[in-house]
Amino acid sequence: MKEWLKISCLLCVFGFVREIRPSEPYVTEYLLGPWRNITEDQLTRDVYPVGTYSHLVQLIFVFLITDFLRYKPLIITVGAAGVIIWSMLIWTTSLLSLQILEFFYGTYMAAEVAYYTYIYAKVDKKYYPRVTSHTRAAMFAGKLISGITSQLMINLELMNYKQLNYITLATQILAMLWAFSLPKVDKSLYFHREAYLTEATPTIARPKSGEQQESAVTETETEICQPPKIRGQSSAGALLWQHFHNAYTNPRVVQWSLWYAIGLAGYLQVTYYMQVLWKVIEPEPQIAWNGAVDAVLTALAALCALAAGYLHTGRLRPRASLLVLSVLSALEGGSVLICCWTNNIYWSYAGFVIFGALYGFTITVASAEVARNLQEDSFGLVFGINTLLALVFQSLLTIIVVSETGFALDPVGQYTVYAFYFIAVAIIYFISVTIEHFWRRSKSTEKLADSLE
Repeated sequence: MKEWLKISCLLCVFGFVREIRPSEPYVTEYLLGPWRNITEDQLTRDVYPVGTYSHLVQLIFVFLITDFLRYKPLIITVGAAGVIIWSMLIWTTSLLSLQILEFFYGTYMAAEVAYYTYIYAKVDKKYYPRVTSHTRAAMFAGKLISGITSQLMINLELMNYKQLNYITLATQILAMLWAFSLPKVDKSLYFHREAYLTEATPTIARPKSGEQQESAVTETETEICQPPKIRGQSSAGALLWQHFHNAYTNPRVVQWSLWYAIGLAGYLQVTYYMQVLWKVIEPEPQIAWNGAVDAVLTALAALCALAAGYLHTGRLRPRASLLVLSVLSALEGGSVLICCWTNNIYWSYAGFVIFGALYGFTITVASAEVARNLQEDSFGLVFGINTLLALVFQSLLTIIVVSETGFALDPVGQYTVYAFYFIAVAIIYFISVTIEHFWRRSKSTEKLADSLE
């Protein structure tokens, strides 16, 4: 087996096993069940927001140390955090322990960035598209198996909500142990760049003394082909700033990065509290179909992401992409309204599945457009910053909509706000695209008139 494929397979096993968490579709049912003595209000306002804030704060530090520690230690940390989380879910009962658990959930989610970026430090750039599809497919497969397993266990009455946590704990232990088998990374983009450049950059020898007539040309070629004079940890900040400046002075990158961050923030908020909304709509369901809904959503989201990649590549111009995404964002808002403006749990399930499928399409297009306008080496930096911005937006939504310092809306009110959040984004971007279209058209008309004069 080729080395790049072997590394990809090793990482994909980790991603697949980590995503097998059959307890997650029923975590709210479990926490509000007889095993713990907390109320729905405490769960919504005192527990879940801790995970949101923890994810935001820790992502800042994780983002900076992932490159410095060269990825693998952070992947092991993901597994270790998972073991701590599900151990505490099983063997603790107090409100404080849940809040501590949510802190570690922030670690669990923040350190995930190492999983996505590790592979790029270990394989040649020509394999990037293939290994990216491998790692994403592994996670989708794990989520799909997780949803199906949880639903079967509940429907067949083989396990209750608490017992599902034992399966999740076992997969997290296995994922942590598997992470130790991953090959170590010898180079990274910023803090260990010397090895990165030595491997990636060809060397052209300087001319000998007898070649003076070609000296100027050869020296120019040598300067072009030699690595930039950015070495070691002392200049990592300079390179970070250079990549940041080059990316975010590009209007297209800014435009699509904002879309990416706003869309991701809304998606995280909608998915984070959806089980609470379902509990309000159907307090005592005979059978909770949460696992099946997760499985269907995962499958549709994967298909929509593939469709987005196929339809978008070479078929939609950036302006047309924005118009399509504006319409789809409005539909996302409509699907969230279906989730919360109904007393029928099955309509709410359907709205959530539609929302997830639409999001899978839109976020893929947004990611592709950001990547299209970037220098290749700055992918990780820009997507990390965009994710950080998304968490800032999500935290603001939590403070304004959920917390006692804000409006402290009930679940139906919260989801009504999230729905109009997506609709407002659609309207703003539609107006901006329309204005840009007419502005460009007027400019081209002026140029044509000037040329005719």
